[in-house]
Amino acid sequence: MASIANAFAGAFVPVIFTSIRYFVRIEIYEYYPKYTQNHMNHWLNLSIEYANQRSYLDDLFQVYPTIPDGIRDIDKTLWKEVERAFAQKDNTQLIENLLKLDLFPIKDSYVAYLKRDSSSIERNPATVNRLCGRLYEMGLNAIFTRCSEPKETNRQIGPLFRRWVANKSLGILPVKRDVFIKTKGNAILDASDAEMMNFARENLNYKHKKGLDFVSRFNGKYIIGEAKFLTDFGGHQNAQFNDAISTLKAKRVNAITIAVLDGVLYIESRNKMYKEITGKLKNENIMSSLVLREFLYHV
Repeated sequence: MASIANAFAGAFVPVIFTSIRYFVRIEIYEYYPKYTQNHMNHWLNLSIEYANQRSYLDDLFQVYPTIPDGIRDIDKTLWKEVERAFAQKDNTQLIENLLKLDLFPIKDSYVAYLKRDSSSIERNPATVNRLCGRLYEMGLNAIFTRCSEPKETNRQIGPLFRRWVANKSLGILPVKRDVFIKTKGNAILDASDAEMMNFARENLNYKHKKGLDFVSRFNGKYIIGEAKFLTDFGGHQNAQFNDAISTLKAKRVNAITIAVLDGVLYIESRNKMYKEITGKLKNENIMSSLVLREFLYHV
């Protein structure tokens, strides 16, 4: 009997240990995505390592120097009209002149409507009077301060990647469309996002509805994509991430598609973006702008 019992026990031991190994493997993969990075896209893996092991933010500042440009310039002639209307308590003129500035001094849900339809100012005196009451309460100094506030950082980010590229950061200067088409060597297209999209549609079978931030040709291959600086998790930033990924996964494009992404997505955590880039997107051409140059010369 004892020998039979030992035989059964021996048979179960491998099964038990196999189950334990399987359980441990599942737990590690679920909670620590970095353990699943085998066979990850080289440039994505390099970007994650860069962000977590090197002076990532210090270096990224060369690409996205997101310091406010200083106060907004206010037209002196227009400001004199504001002062005159304020002194005379001319509500209509005060509102009309303030709406001509880049930044209206009050955050109010009705301001955008008045700005887009100037004729509505005369038709809605109660709304105009309500806004002017707040303006008189603020005083001219506070109005000037609000109207001259710097642009929000996230509104400055868009052009920064292209400005960085234009500084020859990728080894060559971008060129206009006619030069880009005529040349056969390495080249980067200097154009707006809409112009880049049109070029890709006409020449690369690009049918996606999003504009592009980057169109280039290296080693005889075309490379196109979007560039995003994802400053935080959630909301608008997730939408930006999704936009870049949808362009990356555009079908039947006669080019290598990439997503040049920087920011919080490379932080090892359970956030949605990190889970996706280390999961279902781990084989895609997702990379930081800081490794983009090396990628381009190796395609």
